[in-house]
Amino acid sequence: MTQGRILAASQDGAYVIRLEGDVRLTLCTTIDDYIEKMFADPEFASVWVDLCAAEGIDSTTLGLLARLALKVKERFGFTPAIYSCDPGINRLLRSMAFHRLFELHEEVCSNPDSIEEIPTVIGSEEAVKQKVIEAHRVLMGISDENRDRFKDLITALECG
Repeated sequence: MTQGRILAASQDGAYVIRLEGDVRLTLCTTIDDYIEKMFADPEFASVWVDLCAAEGIDSTTLGLLARLALKVKERFGFTPAIYSCDPGINRLLRSMAFHRLFELHEEVCSNPDSIEEIPTVIGSEEAVKQKVIEAHRVLMGISDENRDRFKDLITALECG
């Protein structure tokens, strides 16, 4: 698998976040920081997530994306879109109940010309641990299946 990276573009408050390669918790601070900057933009109007070039996505990344969708719905009143072309990732999204959070599109989205890689932000071990816990708590709140899936992990992280 290709090392993961996060790319993004925006124009007039419309944002695209593209995940490429194998996206793991090592990028959670990068993703989280970008999402916070996006929400701080007074012109923010929309966001969609492009997973068509993603080869793998871990549960921490999924939790951050779920939190993104929940915040968008709560603060701005709309459901963001997520695009994925990979049948395995589509199954993963459905199994994590992402259909409750996103408009799921199993197709390629348009590619903005100005998309650029977001510089990687390295978080402290404690900060990353807290982001992992928070991301999994968000996933647990989506469905009973997710609660059962991640409760032991959360217990281990909080006690460790």
